[in-house]
Amino acid sequence: MTSLARQTLRYEWRRFLPAVLAIGFSSLLLLLQAALVLGIFGSASVYVSGSSADLWLGYPGTQSVDQGRPVDPNLQSLLLMQPQVAKVEPFYWLDADWRGPAKDTGGVSVYVSGIDIGRDGLMFSHALSPQLRQRLALPDSVIVDRAELDKLGVGIGQSAHLNGHRVRVVGATSGLRALGGVNVVASLDTARRLQGGHGSATWPAYFVARLHDPAQAPAVMRKLRDAAGFGRFEAWTAPDFARRAVLFWMFDTGAGAGVLFLAGVVLLVGAVITSQALVAAVNGSVREYATLNALGIGMRSLRWVVLEQALWVGAIGVIVATGAGLALIALARARDVPVLFNLQVTAACMLVVMALASLSGLSALRGLRRADPAVLLR
Repeated sequence: MTSLARQTLRYEWRRFLPAVLAIGFSSLLLLLQAALVLGIFGSASVYVSGSSADLWLGYPGTQSVDQGRPVDPNLQSLLLMQPQVAKVEPFYWLDADWRGPAKDTGGVSVYVSGIDIGRDGLMFSHALSPQLRQRLALPDSVIVDRAELDKLGVGIGQSAHLNGHRVRVVGATSGLRALGGVNVVASLDTARRLQGGHGSATWPAYFVARLHDPAQAPAVMRKLRDAAGFGRFEAWTAPDFARRAVLFWMFDTGAGAGVLFLAGVVLLVGAVITSQALVAAVNGSVREYATLNALGIGMRSLRWVVLEQALWVGAIGVIVATGAGLALIALARARDVPVLFNLQVTAACMLVVMALASLSGLSALRGLRRADPAVLLR
């Protein structure tokens, strides 16, 4: 009976084509939606994932990098006292108002990141090359994501104003796009000038550290919790802080609720269309099933044929959708669209689609009620 299901799909492919297209389209939408969710919400952790720090220190209760508040500069000494720490550097993060050279751009809200521009700097080490970092040594120079140049109304080599200070764009790169704003990278000195203020207003938002052995991060965090006299702070490992930022934007800001709702709608529509397409295919083969029943093949065996057909329809749709999805994701990346392909998430999406195909097959079993040999006499 296994070969019967495959042979039916082979010779009656036109009958099952609508179901394959339905399940494939649902798979494609789900895959692209997952890639967009990972890309868009993953950009909330670009500060962490784009850097090589193993440990982050910030204000207690911070949910995301953009929620940071100034911390005591003496925390740098606390970190340096730990023998497991190899390097420590401050990270300045501040909101700023961008005014481009074009008169029609208006003001743009941007996030300024003040980083150590040394060749072994931790912040944005994966996004900025050493040569590009060295350009920030020029006073009042900044780097932006190339996809944001039009939004900022500026080109490489042109000047703009940040919080009233004149700055010059000395380079552009990819991988710096932020969620909810535009990232502008500057040196520590430039960031301090842009931040202005006195006292605690000039403190950094975070301290980041690289360890000799990243596996020692939990032990270092326990030692830091026991330290006293260094003000209020909290420590996180880089993976924990990145996950914390993504979950905050996905569930606590309300943005993720709409995305999850849309995913549910995609699955619901796909389930309805696929089940109806399979039901139509089964109804169209009632006389063939009735003939098999008359030849002594039981209804139980015929049900297994229909279920296997549903699984094959789901598998073919998933294969086609995965190929098309990978091509579209590659095209989106070339256009600087924030998408991210994740093998585990893709596998989960495919399992959901196969479960959807199985449920559609169960729904199509109702058509077998008409596969009675008596229909052959009509």
